[in-house]
Amino acid sequence: MNFRVVLFIIISIFFTISSLGQSKSQLEKKRKQLQEEIKETQNLLFKSKKEAETLLSELDDLTKIISVRSRLIRTIDEEAEVLSEAIAKNEKEINSLEKNLSVLKKDYANMVVSSYKSKNKQSRLLFLLSSESFTQAYKRLQYIKQYATYRKQQGEQIKISANKLSVLTDSLRNKEDEKRLLIALHTQQKDSIGREKNTQVRLVGKVKAKERKYISQIKSKQAEERKIDRQVDKIIAAAIAKSNKGTGKKASSGFHLTPENKKLANNLVANKGKLPWPVKKGLIIRKFGTQKHPTMPGITINSSGIHIATEKGAKARAIFKGKVLSIQLQSGRKKMVLIQHGNYITAYKNLDDVLVKLGDNVDTGVEIGTIHTDAINGKTVLIFSFMKEIQPQNPESWIGKLL
Repeated sequence: MNFRVVLFIIISIFFTISSLGQSKSQLEKKRKQLQEEIKETQNLLFKSKKEAETLLSELDDLTKIISVRSRLIRTIDEEAEVLSEAIAKNEKEINSLEKNLSVLKKDYANMVVSSYKSKNKQSRLLFLLSSESFTQAYKRLQYIKQYATYRKQQGEQIKISANKLSVLTDSLRNKEDEKRLLIALHTQQKDSIGREKNTQVRLVGKVKAKERKYISQIKSKQAEERKIDRQVDKIIAAAIAKSNKGTGKKASSGFHLTPENKKLANNLVANKGKLPWPVKKGLIIRKFGTQKHPTMPGITINSSGIHIATEKGAKARAIFKGKVLSIQLQSGRKKMVLIQHGNYITAYKNLDDVLVKLGDNVDTGVEIGTIHTDAINGKTVLIFSFMKEIQPQNPESWIGKLL
């Protein structure tokens, strides 16, 4: 077999393994992220104290973890499938290499025997002297040299193929071990989700028995959130009107920005998708916009921001530098802080105490206040909103990934 052909085969195998490795690496990263999300969900959400009063909250939490665990199982299955494909390719490549190696060894053995029969200098000399012309003698000398070189190349090819075979065999064993571990993890997650779904069925039955009560609670909370949103809109509208006072511009045109504030807003936009989270550690438990309630069929909820569960005693942090526009008192003596970043506003709601003052200039990451912990369900949740003028934006589009 030509040396270049062997080299081409080895390079092809290398790139095939590399491409599979990248795909597996991505799936492995995703699996670890989902495992971490399950861990965070268990740490941050499952803290209910009084079942009678936290039944709906507990069902929501269970629905959340079942959803994450289902994604984890799908990822494990995808990872196992990639491994199965890699194992099949490895086995095929090993078979091919073994056949090629067998041919190389057979050719090499024949060369060794042939070389042994004509190894003495006299036979080589006679081979040259029996030439009919000088040209033929020269060609025979070149043949002897090429034969020796070819024999050396064959020996090197055997070493390369043997080494590659050894690497592929080790890789195959590792992949088979990985697949066994993934199968075990799949079984473990299936068992967990089975238990959680049984609990979910039990909780759904209890919730249905008090469905009217829970629907009333949901509607009441939504009404409270809409009231806060209207309050925020009024504060921002007043700030816009104040910024335009004496400029001749209408409030409908938005904030009149100084060059400094315009630069601040441009810097904020330039960092879209990379801004830090408003908490050090957290998990989004309600997304932005109109959505179905996770556990109550037929009920739609609307959120002008995102709800982030975090640790007890956690502090809300400014996601970008700006100026404290307003500090408002909410129901239950909870507080809300609005920070202006040019013509953008961020709102940090559900705070127990506030660590900044009205008019303060704050830097990115500055602690704004301590997030409230619900005495009944034990959860610590920050409600975070992001607006351009009075238009709500999806905060997840602006902040980077935490998990």
